[in-house]
Amino acid sequence: MAKSNKSMIHWLRWPIHYRITIFVLLIILVFGELISLVEPKEFPTIFDGIWWAVVTVSTVGFGDYVPKTYLGKGIAMIMILAGASFVTAYFATISAAAIKSQNSYAEGAVPFKGNNHVVLIGWNEKANEMIESLHSVKPYKQIVLIDETLKESPLIENVHFIKGNPSNDQTLLKANILEADAAIITADQHKNEQEADMNSIIVLLTLKGMNPNLYCVIEILTELQTKNADRAGADEIIKSYKLTSHFIMSSYLAKNGLSKFYSELNPASGNLFKVLPVTENLIGKTFKEASHELLEKESILIGIKRGEETKVNPPLSYEIRPLDTLIIFTH
Repeated sequence: MAKSNKSMIHWLRWPIHYRITIFVLLIILVFGELISLVEPKEFPTIFDGIWWAVVTVSTVGFGDYVPKTYLGKGIAMIMILAGASFVTAYFATISAAAIKSQNSYAEGAVPFKGNNHVVLIGWNEKANEMIESLHSVKPYKQIVLIDETLKESPLIENVHFIKGNPSNDQTLLKANILEADAAIITADQHKNEQEADMNSIIVLLTLKGMNPNLYCVIEILTELQTKNADRAGADEIIKSYKLTSHFIMSSYLAKNGLSKFYSELNPASGNLFKVLPVTENLIGKTFKEASHELLEKESILIGIKRGEETKVNPPLSYEIRPLDTLIIFTH
């Protein structure tokens, strides 16, 4: 009895469309063989009987094989009454499963199975702009968007939506954070600046705790939390409060439509900033000499990064050293 109960539980754990499929196949095989035994003249082989059972149960009914005897017709009626209901249920469950799968994807409940992707945390207009920019530069780069406020996926190509709290391990595992290429944390616009920064840092700690080698870019809104973001292991800290104020003040001082120039800094326009190690042929040369060489390759030398110090447009006589990195604007 216990064994029978165990078998029944195991059977019931199977997805319902699998169970219905098995019933349909059994009906087709049993009645296909049975009709070939009852009416061997009309159904010369078992395959002919199975073919008849398939087209009859599916209500297609080609009419190429038809039972002639009362017994054969009786078998056909039993098969139709038993099989048609299962076939109808089969297609209904398949349709329901497809709709459920589609709804689960739109609602952000389906885990991401890919790798080398970018995890984008937080949905807002900045995130939308970043997705467009990344797709312009790397059209096939997969993006996993994590957000707990969205009701359903924004349905953007190559963007997989995961609904949930990004500081929760299970949410990050759904985003396959262990095999991600990078993570970008945007500030939560539904919170005040201090709360948004604290929330971003908690997310950063969770990301680094699960994948210490993950390259993380974080947006910070207040100066107070900048050091905490650095302590939490941020690879890049975007101080949006400074960037915005600097752009606004530069536009005011220039008074000549700098906003049009800023739009050209968007990677989607084809112009990119790159931070590259110094090549051997540039070591020992001045900023002026290196600039001329790079201009010939259609690249503009913006500045030099030396350790923690960054010099933008240094003196022309500034000498380049082996451990320096070059900040280049190119397209």
